[in-house]
Amino acid sequence: MKYVVAAIVAVIFLASFGLTRDKAENISANNQVGFVESCDQINIDPKITSGTKFQCLDGKSEVILEAIRGPVLINVWGSWCPPCKLEMPFLVALAQSKKVAIVGINIDEPDMATPRDFVVQQGITWPNLFDDDGRSKGTFGFGVPVTWFIDASGKVTYRHIGVIASQEILFAEVEKYLGIKV
Repeated sequence: MKYVVAAIVAVIFLASFGLTRDKAENISANNQVGFVESCDQINIDPKITSGTKFQCLDGKSEVILEAIRGPVLINVWGSWCPPCKLEMPFLVALAQSKKVAIVGINIDEPDMATPRDFVVQQGITWPNLFDDDGRSKGTFGFGVPVTWFIDASGKVTYRHIGVIASQEILFAEVEKYLGIKV
C-alpha cells in the first residue's frame, strides 16, 4: 500500500513539473513575458457613446467596439484555440515594432483568469477585451482567429479570417491595408 501511495505522489509531482515546464516554454517561445494591459491606451472616438461594450481584461474599464479608431488590428482569439496560439508570435513581433496598435478580443472563456494567464504566457502586451457572452460573434463571425484591420476613421479595410500563417504575411497585410511599412 505504501508503494502505491508513493507511486501516486510521484506521478502527481512529475505531472505538475511537466505542466510548469510547458508554461515556461510558452513564455520563452517569444522571449517576452506578457502582461494584462490597461485599455486606457486604446484610441477611441469619444463622440461615440453607445454600441457594443466589452469589459477590459484588466477588469477596470469598458470599451465601445464601434468607437475604436486606428490604425489598429483587432484580433479575436481564445486561449483554447490552437491556431490562435500559432499566430501570437507574429502579433507580438508587430506589437514590438510599435508601428500599429493591436486590440485583442477574447471569447468563449468561463472567466477572466484563463485569458489573463494566456496573455502572460504568450507574451501579449496590448490591451484585450473580454467577451463574456459571445456578442462579438454578431460582428466578427463564429470562428477564431479573426483579425480586422481598422484605419484612422474606424473603417474596416481588411478582414483576415483564420490563422495568420507568418510574420511576413502579417507585415505585408499591414502595409497593404493600412499603408504602414513594418
